[in-house]
Amino acid sequence: MFANGYLNSTLPSVPEFDDLPSCAGLPQGCAWGVFEKSEVKDIYGTLNFLTQDVILSAKQEITEGISISLNWNLDGIKAPLPYRKDMGNTFISLKDAGLCSFGWDQEISFNTQISSHWDSYCHYPHQGTGIAYNGVSCTREQLEGTVTNSTRLPTLDQWQFRGGVVGRGVLLDYARYVESKGIQISPFKYHSITAQVLEEVANFQGTEFRAGDILVVRTGYIGALSKQNATEQINAVMSMEYIGLEPSRNMARWIWNHQFAAVAADNPAVEALGANSTSTLHHWFLTMFGMPIGELWDLDKLSEHCHKSGKYSFFLTSIPLNVPSMIAGPPNALAIL
Repeated sequence: MFANGYLNSTLPSVPEFDDLPSCAGLPQGCAWGVFEKSEVKDIYGTLNFLTQDVILSAKQEITEGISISLNWNLDGIKAPLPYRKDMGNTFISLKDAGLCSFGWDQEISFNTQISSHWDSYCHYPHQGTGIAYNGVSCTREQLEGTVTNSTRLPTLDQWQFRGGVVGRGVLLDYARYVESKGIQISPFKYHSITAQVLEEVANFQGTEFRAGDILVVRTGYIGALSKQNATEQINAVMSMEYIGLEPSRNMARWIWNHQFAAVAADNPAVEALGANSTSTLHHWFLTMFGMPIGELWDLDKLSEHCHKSGKYSFFLTSIPLNVPSMIAGPPNALAIL
């Protein structure tokens, strides 16, 4: 649906979840080939829903001239998982570097999963087969090799060619919804939010969905984690248990049938995780739909503004870093209202 650097103007016609074609070795709900209109293998998946018409319609959400960052601090998690490097931040004096100048350079290093980020389709392929979206194998040789039009992988740097992610964002503020009901829920315990409850939140807010929307869900995880000290954060992160969307076929069906272009949340994986749960939605979203997942987004300021205004839709822009073969990375996302 994307060619020569331009977006199509009209929404692609796609089957309902239960009518999607079957793919060998994968469960129902495989969208491989659904977005292809040429011999070139599609690498954008549901981002194809972000058409020119969708973007032009989304600009109507700008009514106040206010922009809100959705990006958490890169060093927000004081103790990432052991196999993920925390942020390194080095300042280099130009004089110390041997130049006859006052000034500074800066070197930053970090694992792209430790703060707000998008996951590309190569991040977490189907665990039974190792295959990523549209039947692609994301091998080290391919990731480190020279990229041509015929060997492009579905990584974040490819979004540069379509102008990033621009469209209508919709916030479902689950954390505020349960608070209004007097329900206390710990973001650091397994708690799954069902599709039915998401509908209830939308009705509570007076929010309507449109094809091509970017769904953003606030669980309260980031806000709670930000208030913890290093020891408390270590316990929370290492427990590998947290609130999120119900990891189920029914949730996958609901997401696909609404034709969302992408899904983001303020928790570590969008979906809920517990001792006996599996990354079901990662398989459906990343591998089978080709749907980007945004994780650890900072949604608290957006929540406050939407609550005061009574309007939970906005113009959303996001453009990841232009790094070759980028598996995941900061969204550089803005909500514009």
